[in-house]
Amino acid sequence: MMNEKLIMKTTSYRPRNPGHDYYGIGTYLITLVVRGREPLFGRLGKDATHPEMQLSPLGEAVQQAWKQIPERQAEHGNRVEVHACVCMPDHFHGVIEVKEPMEWSLGDIMQAFKAKCTSQWQRMQGLPDSRNRPILVDCSSSTAPLWLREKAKRFHSEGALINNLSKKQRQQYYALVGREQRPLFDDNYDDTVCLDSRHREAMIAYVHDNPRRAILRRALPDVMQRCLHVRIGGHSYGAFGNLFLLRWANKVQVQCHRKHPANGQPYEETADYTRQREQWEKAILGGATVMVTPGVSRGELLMKNECLGKGYPLIHIQKDPIGPYWKPERQRFDACANGSLLVLAPWELDSMEAVNGVPSDSDYSRFHNLNNLAAEICSFNGEAKIFKQ
Repeated sequence: MMNEKLIMKTTSYRPRNPGHDYYGIGTYLITLVVRGREPLFGRLGKDATHPEMQLSPLGEAVQQAWKQIPERQAEHGNRVEVHACVCMPDHFHGVIEVKEPMEWSLGDIMQAFKAKCTSQWQRMQGLPDSRNRPILVDCSSSTAPLWLREKAKRFHSEGALINNLSKKQRQQYYALVGREQRPLFDDNYDDTVCLDSRHREAMIAYVHDNPRRAILRRALPDVMQRCLHVRIGGHSYGAFGNLFLLRWANKVQVQCHRKHPANGQPYEETADYTRQREQWEKAILGGATVMVTPGVSRGELLMKNECLGKGYPLIHIQKDPIGPYWKPERQRFDACANGSLLVLAPWELDSMEAVNGVPSDSDYSRFHNLNNLAAEICSFNGEAKIFKQ
């Protein structure tokens, strides 16, 4: 059940996981994007073997502000720890851990961090902090909307600061004034909730590996594509990787039962699985063959990992959605860079038909629906339709 504080207290942030307790203990991978995708934090090198960011003074200040979060939050009685961060030219990644339940939410902490970075950016430009900027200075023109002039008049004795405006009014106000008076970051941000200690280490590794990933994506655009709406046969997907794999002459589905239907033995331990695996590998080594699988059952997962490890062509269908900032973990990312992988995430997987009377959003139905999609992709010989992002 959602924590009562989540209902009573809100911020401008709409969490990625609405049922999660953002006041409680947890670890998160945070992504913040510079408003308008302006490359304000520095320049990215070109050598993927020695990847590095040449930080601007603002990039250095943002990273320093991130490292200061634990000390600043301790003043408010919040015990947090930061594990890693990286400034890319137009966005920021960081891993933060909440050590004990707080009166503040994660959204409040991120809002304070974003405000601190905006203030530093404005000071570097020789401008006053926009949070303390009287909106009256922007109301001198008769073109200023009536609501803004009335708001400035109403709060004149208090200085009529930006903080007196609602979120919607602030957005309208920022549209009227110059870029330097707007926040440094977009209004929202992305968070990924850590599942366990292994996931946390993967988050930290992802942050450190970000410059290398960006260099590879820039150098290899054809095999590192992210498409949020691709139509393949009768279904729509988000996609990341080498879309050309859809046009390969021979696509073979890797599908395995969890247990052998005859004796109940784990299927991957049977002679039937060994024979299937040999046939799959023979087809791959024969050329022009790509494996297609969601990798759900143990046997499917073993073959998926073998394809990734050996660089065999693979179309992997995953249940998790692909959004505008989604990227695969290192092994799949490197496979995309080699041109040997396409990751597909079906839209509205949980709204597909129930299987054998089991609701469509159950693991059982997802397993069958994902494999049905794999079968459809194997029979697909047309051109994938890519819609405008």
